Amino acid sequence: MSKLFGSIEAGGTKFVCAVGNEAFMILESTTFPTEEPVKTLQQAVDFFKQFGSSLVSISIGSFGPIDIDEASETYGLVTTTPKPHWANFDLIGFLKAQLDLPMYFTTDVNSSAYGEQLLEPSLKSLVYFTIGTGIGAGAIQNGEFIGGISHAEMGHMFVKRHSDDLDFAGVCPYHGDCLEGVAAGPSLEARTGIRGENIELDSNVWDIQAYYIAQAAVSTTLTLRPEKIIFGGGVMAQEHMMARVRQQFAELLNDYVTVPELTDYLQVPSIANNASATVGNFALAKRVYDQVTSK
Repeated sequence: MSKLFGSIEAGGTKFVCAVGNEAFMILESTTFPTEEPVKTLQQAVDFFKQFGSSLVSISIGSFGPIDIDEASETYGLVTTTPKPHWANFDLIGFLKAQLDLPMYFTTDVNSSAYGEQLLEPSLKSLVYFTIGTGIGAGAIQNGEFIGGISHAEMGHMFVKRHSDDLDFAGVCPYHGDCLEGVAAGPSLEARTGIRGENIELDSNVWDIQAYYIAQAAVSTTLTLRPEKIIFGGGVMAQEHMMARVRQQFAELLNDYVTVPELTDYLQVPSIANNASATVGNFALAKRVYDQVTSK
């Protein structure tokens, strides 16, 4: 019997559920809005149940913050998220109650980082940022995710304000003008009253946003020294953004340390259609399955 591995990319805006084979190829997938937890997760359960005993494990990459410490009393919960109805919800508990399968639980950006590294196994370190409805980052060093007591929350680092943006309060309900508060997708409409996809390309707001994203790349460079930084998510899917970020990054770093050519160092995902998390989840699902069956 061929083994199938499941992936849940639990985003703040949408869920992407998929099943893949042992070569980590997507065989079937479905996408639906992220609504209240029970309704949303039941759709995920119903999708996976159709594959029966062929499905051997699932990996969940979720928006956060989440508790990934298996020794913790609150393991498997979405914790202090500002997303309505999801704070302190037992995501893993709900899934386990209906799907008796080994499960790997991490952040959506960790899953994306893992998927990207699969394509370049020679890389010992990389960082993956998602710049979309929210901002998050996952980092891999020597094949393992960074983190101590929990996962990284690099999307909420603090940044220096752009001189043309000093009056904008930011949209993060916890920190106001942290990176997510000033550079996530909703910040564009909050500043301009116009949805991001409808803002003219010559608008100064794009350079403001690139300035903050470039700061994140500089901070990441100086603290982690990765071999590559990858920017995914809806905001960075716009072709003009990466060029802006590279230009701002070069100015801010000011040749302080050596980095690879910026076209190699600062990149968009190698896996098309923002499917890095899905591919990474297949590999993580296989990893947890192998761990369970080897005992």
